[in-house]
Order: sequence, then structure tokens, then C-alpha cells
Amino acid sequence: MTKETAEGWSSRIGVIMAVAGSAVGLGNFLRFPGKAYENGGGAFMIPYFVALLLLGIPLCWAEWSMGRYGGGKGFNSGPGIFTVLWRNPLSKYFGTMTVLIPLCVYFYYIVIESWCLMYAWDYLTGALMQGHAPDVYKAHFATSTGEGGDGILFGVGSKTLIFVGITFLINFLVVFRGLSGGIEKFCNIAMPLMAICAVCVLVRVLTLGTPDPALPDQNVLNGLGKMWNPPASFSDTLLNPKTWLAAAGQIFFTLSVGFGVIIHYASYVKKNDDVALSGITASAVNEFFEVCLGGLITITAAFIFLGANIANYTSSSFSLGFNALPNVFASMPGGQFFGFVWFFMLFLAAITSSLSMLQPVNAFFKESLAISQAKSIGLLAILTVIGTGYIVYFSKGLRALDAVDFWAGEFFIVVLAIIQAIFYGWILGVKKGKEELDRGAQLKVPGFIQFILKYVTPLFLLVLLVTNFIPLDGKESTISKRLNEAMADPVVGGALGLVIGSIILCMIIAHIGEKRWKADGRYKNL
Repeated sequence: MTKETAEGWSSRIGVIMAVAGSAVGLGNFLRFPGKAYENGGGAFMIPYFVALLLLGIPLCWAEWSMGRYGGGKGFNSGPGIFTVLWRNPLSKYFGTMTVLIPLCVYFYYIVIESWCLMYAWDYLTGALMQGHAPDVYKAHFATSTGEGGDGILFGVGSKTLIFVGITFLINFLVVFRGLSGGIEKFCNIAMPLMAICAVCVLVRVLTLGTPDPALPDQNVLNGLGKMWNPPASFSDTLLNPKTWLAAAGQIFFTLSVGFGVIIHYASYVKKNDDVALSGITASAVNEFFEVCLGGLITITAAFIFLGANIANYTSSSFSLGFNALPNVFASMPGGQFFGFVWFFMLFLAAITSSLSMLQPVNAFFKESLAISQAKSIGLLAILTVIGTGYIVYFSKGLRALDAVDFWAGEFFIVVLAIIQAIFYGWILGVKKGKEELDRGAQLKVPGFIQFILKYVTPLFLLVLLVTNFIPLDGKESTISKRLNEAMADPVVGGALGLVIGSIILCMIIAHIGEKRWKADGRYKNL
């Protein structure tokens, strides 16, 4: 038994804050407002909440249930937990998806995280207070991210590399300190601080009134309307399958469903702790940050100062967050302070998520290879430096980042969610799953949730997956387009190779782990 297993979580609120910290990230404040704006504003919220109820919360409960069940049998990594659920030689390979996704997403997420820290520093020093100058902020982002050419960020004294290095160091120091001594303590501080920062910016935005008397329509109420009012073509929006796909995708992204994080964190929960209430509480915290804070701040602030031009920024989280908002803060009273608070808050949101990506991989290495915390962290550092180094070096047009984001951060998330839904509903079984959820529960999960998990959720997920292979609007399918890009562009092909190589490595380590677990007699009590 590893030291990590013996330690566990020190408090129930600690695991809730850690799971919520994993979920609350850049997607809450940048991706969600942009997706909602693009897909009908208030109309988008209907499929959003349907996806939350049919996919998000049920799958969260399934992950909490399976994680605690596997943890009770002495396993804390995804491959180990999956072998507990299904005593079949293939189960460990399905379980490697819980390691692959956080590992590969970390490769690029840490880069975006470092941008947030760098922008916070630039606001603190006044470097980003350049007035209302869209071209200046666009150029600043291009220079900071190396969009102009591959390898240009590797120059001597590169500011971006310095911030990537600082962010790396913070992440690994926290994870090295362990589950309760590092991640739990950090999230217990970061989550309240993040909320304070977000509320601070929200109050500033909602009290802006009408900054430019010459543009009376650009006010707070109309800004809120841009986010929340349904379009005139309300019914057309709801009948558009892309709206439903966008909503489901956002739910996966925002709740960390299919990431392999919740199932790992839940494996350390005590036998009679209330996982049902903990799961819904962590989801509620995430929804507060997303709907009540992110949904009120970003589009509202951008519309007040940019007006109709906001449409030029909402198609990309990067454009909205790193190009549009600097224009907003430059025009806002006290903009330098609020710009710093905003990007520091984004950094906190990002780091609580990135920590949750490192931890499942770290636990997997320790459990499968029977190595110490120091050796596991060292191996993890080498792999992530290679993966992140590829993303940072091949920075032109952010092609490598986009490719890894699609395969690891979109496609395989749905694949893992399907696997988890099948393992819960058809292998563990909804009867045993409900018993696990109900044990020690103050909140009893309604019985119909088990029906949803067994039938509705897998079907919904399969439809979501299949749409990637079907041409929509007369165009080539998403998968076909992505594979053609990988064949035509060596950088994109290399990014796909990075993901495939990570899959192979995880499967090899899982195979080694299973042989070790058998030799150690860890399957005897299953």
C-alpha cells in the first residue's frame, strides 16, 4: 500500500474543493460564455441544462461510485479500478483512457495556464494598459504565444518560457506534497480566493452603467441580454443539432466528466462517506462559477465596450479572453487593477484544474511500477516536458495545440465517458452502483437516475461520438477533416503521434502493473 493510499483526504470539504477545483477552469469563464453567445444565448441554456441532467450529473455520480468502489478494493488508478469492476485482461486497457486524457490535456493546458499568469504580471506592471487598441493586443497575444513561427519562443530570455517554467514548478511542487498535504490544501485556499476575485470583477462590470454616452445601447442590461436573451429564431436554434452537441460538449468540459479525474479522487474517499451529496455539491460549485459568474461577466463586459464588434471575438476562447478583454480593461475605470485580478483569477482556475491532471497519472505510475513519489514525479516531469515542449516549439498558428486539444480534449473524452457509462450500467450494474451511492448517503439518489445511466446516457454519448464521423451541412466529417490535416501537415501529424504514443506507453505500463498486482496477490479479495 502506498503512502498516498494511507493518507487519503483529510476532510470531506477537501475532496469537494479538489473535485470542484478540477472542474472550475478556463472553460467556465471563457469557453462557456462564447459557446452560449454563438449558440443562441438564452436558447442555448435549455440543451445545456438537459445535458447537465442527463449526462453531467449522472456520470459524475457514476464516477464517484466506481471510484470509491475501486478504492475500497485497494486501487487508486483508473486501470486498477477498471480491473476491479471487470476481471478481464482487457479492462486495464480501457482504464488507460483515465490516464491518457489528463496527461495529454496537461501538455497544452499548462501553456494556456502560463499565459494567464503572464497576462496577470503584464497588468500588474502596466505593460498591457495600451488604451483601446485592438491591433496592439492582438499583436501582444501573437508575440506571447509564438503564433508567428515555430521555435521563436525558444529564443534567449523568452518571457513566455519563463512563465511556462514558473507554472510547471508550482504544479509539480504542489503535487509532490501529496494528495492532502498538497492538492487539498492548495484548493482549500485557491477556490475561495478565486471566488473573491471573480465577484470583485463582477461587481465592477455590473456597476459600469453606460460608459460612453454617445453609445447608450452599450449598457449593462443590453450586455446581459446578449448572453441570456433567446434569439428571434428560438425554435430553429433548439432544432439545430449543433446547439445540442455544443451544449453536451460544454458539460463534459466544465464538469471534468470523462477526464479520469473524479474516479481517481473518489478512490480515496472513506467507505461510508456521502459520495452522492459530495458529487452534487462539487457540481453545484462548478455551475455557480460558470453560470452565475462566467455567464455574467465576460460577454457583458465585452459588449459594453466593444458593442457589435464582440461577434468578432466569440468564436475562440483565446480571442475572447486574450484579445477582447484587454480592450475592455483598457477602457474601464481601474482597468489595470481589474485586469490583474481577472487574469490572476484565471490562473488560479487553471492551476486547480492542471493539478488534477497530474495527480491521476502520478498515482498510476506509483501503483503500476511500485516506485516512490519522487521517482514517479520525475518520470511524469520528463513526459510532460516532452509533450509541452512540442506544443511550445511548434507554436505557429497554434496548430499543435489545437490538434492535441481535439484528440485528447474532445474526442477521447467522449470515448472514455462511453466506457465509464457501460462499466457502471452494464458491468458493475446499476443495482450495485446504487448500493454504493446510497451507502452513508444523506442524499438518496432518485431511482430513475439508474435508468438514465444504463440506457439514456450511453445512447446520448454514442450519438455524440457518431456525429464526429458523419458529414454535417454537406461538409466532410470532423474525423475525416482532422485525419486529412494530420496527413497534410507534419506538425499536426506529430501532435496526433504524440497522443498515440502516450496511449501505447500507458498500455505498456498498465500491462506491467497488472502482472505486478497478480504477483502481489492484490486480486485475492476481489
